[in-house]
Amino acid sequence: MRLIHTAFEPKGDGPFPAVVAFHGWGASAFDLIGLAPYIADGRFLMLCPQGPIEVPLGGPVGYGWYPISMTGSVPRESGIEEAVSAALIFLDQALERYPIDRHKLAVLGFSQGGVMAFNVALRQPERFAALIGISTWFPPELAHKVVNHEALQQLPTLIQHGSADPAIEVGRGRQSVEALRNLKVPLTYREYDCGHEINAQGLRDLSAFLTEKVISPIIRL
Repeated sequence: MRLIHTAFEPKGDGPFPAVVAFHGWGASAFDLIGLAPYIADGRFLMLCPQGPIEVPLGGPVGYGWYPISMTGSVPRESGIEEAVSAALIFLDQALERYPIDRHKLAVLGFSQGGVMAFNVALRQPERFAALIGISTWFPPELAHKVVNHEALQQLPTLIQHGSADPAIEVGRGRQSVEALRNLKVPLTYREYDCGHEINAQGLRDLSAFLTEKVISPIIRL
């Protein structure tokens, strides 16, 4: 597979419900994989691809999905498109390699990884059973990338944000919620007394959401 990634596979033969999780700026494929045993008691297969861009941190190397600007300017469209293309190829390869139930596949992203998750899900919503964005933001221009509005309006979505987030101010998370609701996405928003992180309550809410929206529904073909 083209992207380095980590994987958590439940016991048994599958196919399993699955989560593809995109990490944030400066993190790596190991950043979110630790959530897997705590989500629905470890019943989800979890894949965490690693961004292709090296981020020098003055010590260990981190990774990102597309270049960011510290001046607040909008990232280059070509950089985002390259990242999304790589993510979609990864998804196709993962579905061939791992015992994934294609009707119970969720996409999740933290921080910059949330932008990736939004990009992937809004372009191909029919492929996913749920969408989760954590401590992230929804770029307004992304609304124009939607092709299948009907499928998007049936995609259960969870947005989580810390009220004291110093990296992505909570107001951006609230704006993201409004933007998605304008697209008629069925959305649940949860705000927590924390910073740029996933706290214990957020993890419990995430687990409950995935159990209800992905594992529990009966899929009629």
